[in-house]
Amino acid sequence: MKYLRLLGHELLLGSLIAILSVLTAWSSYQSALADGEQNNAEILGMQALNDGNTEYLSANQFVSQDYNYYDNWYLNQDEKPDVAEYYQADFSQQLQDAIARETVWDEKYYDEMYLESTTKFDDSEAYFKIGANWNQRGDLLQLIMAIMALGVAFAAWASLLKEENNLRLVFAILAIIMLVYGTITYLGVPIVLPAV
Repeated sequence: MKYLRLLGHELLLGSLIAILSVLTAWSSYQSALADGEQNNAEILGMQALNDGNTEYLSANQFVSQDYNYYDNWYLNQDEKPDVAEYYQADFSQQLQDAIARETVWDEKYYDEMYLESTTKFDDSEAYFKIGANWNQRGDLLQLIMAIMALGVAFAAWASLLKEENNLRLVFAILAIIMLVYGTITYLGVPIVLPAV
């Protein structure tokens, strides 16, 4: 029992308060950084999503124009070749390529027409996943901050009690447990890679 009493020594309690305070501040700072990175990733995700929507609407317009030009070309190619040629000149490159493949309105045509919007949507999804990863990191760092702050409270309460008081030993042990638990939890915090 005498060795356990060393856990309630002033020097140990003072060291615990100092170490736990620094680790509380450090995890709070790291959490704030993670929240900032989460915010940045989510803003980039929203920007890419908005750009993707714009590109999607533009692609819809180009596809509609191709439908219209192709229909007019098809209807006029036998009776009015000059009118058909006028519409054919306005075909998109993707439609011209599809006609050359002899598969008008095939999957490749639509993939090419919507390529830019699909790319933006994929970018948006990637940014949102990065934001979610930063959010998870920030949440764990907030948990660590709470654990360390609880450890500071236990160490502080222990230091206020007289050395003979058994509760001093209990609080000192709880402060050490919080330090160990917080440190182990910190080692498990995921590292988030930045967006490419």
